[in-house]
Amino acid sequence: MKQVIGYQFQTETKYQREPYSAGAIERQGKREKLREKLTDTAIPLPPPDRENGWPLYRALNDRRSVREFQNRPVTLSALSQILWAASGVTQKAGDFLLRTAPSAGALYPIDIYVSVRSVETLKPGLYHFLPANHSLRQRYEGDISELLADAALNQDFLAEASFNLIFTAVFERTTWKYGSRGFRYIYLDAGHIAQNAALAAVSLRLGSCPVAAFFDDEINALLGVNPARESTIYLLAVGWPR
Repeated sequence: MKQVIGYQFQTETKYQREPYSAGAIERQGKREKLREKLTDTAIPLPPPDRENGWPLYRALNDRRSVREFQNRPVTLSALSQILWAASGVTQKAGDFLLRTAPSAGALYPIDIYVSVRSVETLKPGLYHFLPANHSLRQRYEGDISELLADAALNQDFLAEASFNLIFTAVFERTTWKYGSRGFRYIYLDAGHIAQNAALAAVSLRLGSCPVAAFFDDEINALLGVNPARESTIYLLAVGWPR
């Protein structure tokens, strides 16, 4: 029972649409078309700058949630820097690859997907961040930002952002050791990572906005993950502020 309660909480706190809500068939059709564009392309990211940047206190002072973005691309270097700040590897300790954000037991249950709309030299599409070698793996081609905004209760700024980070939790990475209490640690991990990314964004003069209101199953379907094992728990829109 102790092992089940965390999964029960995750399931019972999901937002869900009515089964035959308006636009359900159209949304399903768009998701199916994306499946036709599945890829498996590895893309190395520019190395992050580990030495320079804004003072921390300035970044803390200037961070605000931004919900209006310019139609302007972000550089690949900026995306690389934000991903490294969020969950990049900083040190190897035995078998552990320690990262920029703390994680209970150094188990790192949070994975980061990137929905790209407008990033220089990068095709629109869905990508999976691989911290170990600081690279992206493209899942499929095609801009999903409008589908993402629709799944996030019509928060249209997600469709205007240059890219969106999608944080998923791979539950067993933490629950095998901590049981249902591991769910507490998982949500804390996501918060650490999102704050790192938000501070990195503002230090690059970009804006960001975290989002926790969305239809879980719809975004999981976009990612192609099995929600019993891995599920979306947080989003972060990033782009140039208006």
